[in-house]
Amino acid sequence: MRLSDLPKGSPAVVDRVDDAHAGDPIAQRLRDLGFVDGEPVRVVACGPLGADPLLIQIGSTRFALRRGEAARVHLKAEAA
Repeated sequence: MRLSDLPKGSPAVVDRVDDAHAGDPIAQRLRDLGFVDGEPVRVVACGPLGADPLLIQIGSTRFALRRGEAARVHLKAEAA
């Protein structure tokens, strides 16, 4: 599952961030912000009519991401 598809409020864990090409600065920035393997994440809110941006919480920090950026983050279901 991708972060852009995660239902609002559902817990998940980051699996990986996809690079669009070698040296992809957006993918690297997402990793720098904390989107790394094993980090818990959830969608806090969505823009109007479920569109952009998504308000994402990772750890105690919140970020607004476009759906295209969130689609680069792959998730695994949170362990019970």
